[in-house]
Amino acid sequence: MRTLHKLPTELAVNANPSPKHPHQLSFRRVRSRTFVLALALLVMFAVYVLLGSYTVTIPDFFTIVINHLTGGEKIPGASFIVMEHKLPRAAVGTLIGVAFGLAGALFQTMLRNPLASPDIIGISYGASAAAVTAIVIFGASGAVVSAAALGGALGVAAIIYAISRSAGNGGGNRGNAAGNRLILAGVGIAAALHAVVNFLMTRADIRTAADALVWLNGSLNSANWERAGILAAALLVLIPAAMFLSGPLRMLELGDDAAAGLGIRVNATRLGLVVTAVALSAVATAAAGPVAFVAFLAGPISRRFVRKLSLPASALTGALIVLAADFFASNIAPLILDGTVLPVGVISGALGAPFLLWLLVTSNRKEA
Repeated sequence: MRTLHKLPTELAVNANPSPKHPHQLSFRRVRSRTFVLALALLVMFAVYVLLGSYTVTIPDFFTIVINHLTGGEKIPGASFIVMEHKLPRAAVGTLIGVAFGLAGALFQTMLRNPLASPDIIGISYGASAAAVTAIVIFGASGAVVSAAALGGALGVAAIIYAISRSAGNGGGNRGNAAGNRLILAGVGIAAALHAVVNFLMTRADIRTAADALVWLNGSLNSANWERAGILAAALLVLIPAAMFLSGPLRMLELGDDAAAGLGIRVNATRLGLVVTAVALSAVATAAAGPVAFVAFLAGPISRRFVRKLSLPASALTGALIVLAADFFASNIAPLILDGTVLPVGVISGALGAPFLLWLLVTSNRKEA
């Protein structure tokens, strides 16, 4: 009878299966935590639609939606509030949060700077200046203001990109220089556009100035199904573009020279990322105004939660921030402020400053 003998090393290998590769563990962690963010967004969406100043039960909600789609009997009052106010507002809030979250993550990762969000580098100010010009000088409203904001954001982005490119023709270190030039050009133009907006506000009458201020603070008051449809159509094009560029974006994180060595066309990729991020920021700003700090907050928060760059996580975080901020502004702030309803941008802006300080403090501790 033959006896099989195994070496101790073989027994040890068989008793302890080889650990998973670190990249596999990291991918699973990112995927599971992104799934948690998706669940949190779903819960927040349900809370936003069902609760608040007017509550709707879950059975009534499904009855209202089914009857609306099939032409059935409407529930007086409730059907209008759900289908014409709460649902379109939640849909627009989710979509602009996704757009701002993706735009901020693309800028911050491409430029390797957590401050490089559309709020900081002037894209939102371009939209604001164009929209306020349309409101104050031409008396525009509605879709015309949104179109002006879209054009202003795209125009300012083109100017910033052209300035940063022309200033870099002198050679030298091209690693972070292009990103730094773009940020500095954006900050300078943002300051100039801020002065333009302030000047136009001083020239407007009190009613026009009030309308412009509501738009400048970022508000979902004008949300409707038409606006949600336009946003959804834009995101159907821009989200796949962002996902397509996510691979080259990871290469750019290593630096321009390393990315070029890996076969990435650095200038073409950077131009594609800028166009995509600006378009995301522009369509979101055109829909609801410059909702402050959402693009700035979404990227760092999602990166700390999933421990890695994740564009889906950034998009979900942006949507979660917008819905939570608008729910607080519409339903909780009036209880505290004697009935005053705040624009969503006031709440997101109030969150931005302490988060920026927390980000700086925790970054300094890591570097110490």
